[in-house]
Amino acid sequence: MRRVFAAVMVLGMMSGDALAQRKDDEPLMILEREKKQQADAVDRQYHRTLEQTRKNKEETATSNDPWANMRAPNDRKK
Repeated sequence: MRRVFAAVMVLGMMSGDALAQRKDDEPLMILEREKKQQADAVDRQYHRTLEQTRKNKEETATSNDPWANMRAPNDRKK
């Protein structure tokens, strides 16, 4: 019985040291992680907006002359 009790005590002390080394995240680490996540989200949104702008620019790249109906038939846009 004493051996079992001694073994349980030794195992308890050994596991206590291992659990003491585990650290929870510090507040500064949490803030850094949140800032990085926010920066990544802003970056993704920026790139998405750039892609939409490029697509819109490609779609509207055709020449459009709003004054074409107002010119005489032999007048050309120079």
